[in-house]
Formats: sequence, C-alpha cells, structure tokens
Amino acid sequence: MSTAAASRSRLGIFRREAAPTASRGASFAFPLNPALALGLVLLGVWWAVTRAGLIPPVFLPGPIDVLRRLILAFTEGGLATYTWVTLREALLGCLAAAALSLPLAWTLYRSRAFSRAVLPYVAASQAVPAIAIAPLLVVWIGYGTLPTVVLCVLMVFFPITVTVLLGLRGLDADVIDAARLDGAHGLSLLIYMELPMALPSILSGLRTGFTLSVTGAVIGEMTMGGEGLGMVLASQRQTVDTTGLFSTIVVLCVIATTIHWVLHELERRSRVVASMRGRRAT
Repeated sequence: MSTAAASRSRLGIFRREAAPTASRGASFAFPLNPALALGLVLLGVWWAVTRAGLIPPVFLPGPIDVLRRLILAFTEGGLATYTWVTLREALLGCLAAAALSLPLAWTLYRSRAFSRAVLPYVAASQAVPAIAIAPLLVVWIGYGTLPTVVLCVLMVFFPITVTVLLGLRGLDADVIDAARLDGAHGLSLLIYMELPMALPSILSGLRTGFTLSVTGAVIGEMTMGGEGLGMVLASQRQTVDTTGLFSTIVVLCVIATTIHWVLHELERRSRVVASMRGRRAT
C-alpha cells in the first residue's frame, strides 16, 4: 500500500474512533451554557437600570427599544443589505489573509534561516495602527470595497500567521518522525500529517482573524467609505442616534459571535481527531 493510501486509511480509523469520544463528552454538557447564562444576567441588569431611569436613554437606551429598532431596521431600513456588505468584506479579507498566511507560516516553520530573516518584519507590520493605514489605501487604491478588504488583510495577516506557526512548531516530533519512517516526506507529509495535526491551530487563527476582520471592515467603511455597517454607524453617530448605534453594534456582535462559535466547534472536533491521530501514530 502506498504512503498516501496508508495515511488516508489511518485517518479514517482516527475519525471513526474519535466520534464515540465526542458523543461521550456531550453527555456531561451543562444544562445551560455559562456564556448564555452570563449574557442573560447582563441583559437583565441592562433592562433593570434603564427601567429604573438611572441612566438617560440618550446615553443608554433600553433593550426593548433596541430590539424594536433592530426589527424596524431589518424590515424597513435595509439593514440586512448593509450587514451582508460588511460580512462579505470581512470574509474576503480573512480568506485572503489566510491564503497568504498559511504558506508563509509553513515556510517559516520549515526554514529557520528564513524565519529569522522575515519574522521580525512580519511582526513589525503590526506596529502601525489600521486607522493610520486607511488614508494611504485611499491614495493608492481609492474608495470602495477593495481598500476595505485590503485593510482587513493587513489586520488579520499577522495573527493567523503566528497562530499557525506556533501550531506547526508544537507538533509532536515523535509522530512526525514515525510518519517519516513510514515513508511520508515532502508533500505527502504535509497533506496527510502536518496539516491535519495543525488543523486546530489553523482554525484558531481563523477564529481570531475573522473577529479582527469584522473590525477592519467597519473601520474601513467609516474611514474610506462603503455601503456596510460602518457607514450606518457613521451616519448614526452624526445624528446622535444612540438606539440605532446600539442596534447596529448588536448586529456586529451577533456576526462575530456566530462565526467564532462555529469555528470553535470545528476546532474542538479537530483536536479530538488530531489527538487520536497522534496516539495511533506512536
């Protein structure tokens, strides 16, 4: 049997063995998610404070008023269109950053000399605030979606690269050596061993990167123009529409939290598979 076929066969075994483990762990789940419980408590405190009139509505509107504005904005204000624009820019920026970061992280992992030469410059790229780069992007590229996506890439590129690099450097050396003894090398080692074992770190990097990418999209729209939630926030800020600001911020939080949770679940499951792969290989 070829090395690739053997590796795929082992991967199938690991997946079959990992499934019961995940299902057994699910039986010990809390009846109420701690994060959800905390959110309900904070929501209750928010409602109580505004209901008692301790803070004027111009500074802190009530959750019921925010919910009403949110429903109105989605049904009559076209907020769904603005949300899609921002979500699209954030996804494009995160995916483009990942397409650049993954090969770079693997090269940094493989070549110590290349890592020593390039990594300091990669880290230095984060010293310049995104808000300071935005005017340059307007001069170089112009207004619209493209400069906003580029800004997202610049904000997300470093966190993904570093997270994936740390994941690759943290791979079990015994497992990699066992794979080499089994005949895996070069591209086959990367595809069937290194990438699957580093998948939790890749998903972790994407999880962090997407959250930053949403922030980058909003900053880009507010400073370089656009048709997304950043533009909505800028308009609401000018009119001191506090209730509208809260409703738009809620949408941004839902977007970031949903993608964060989805990637977290994928990361958790991939760690189970990677753990079984390492145990089987050794």
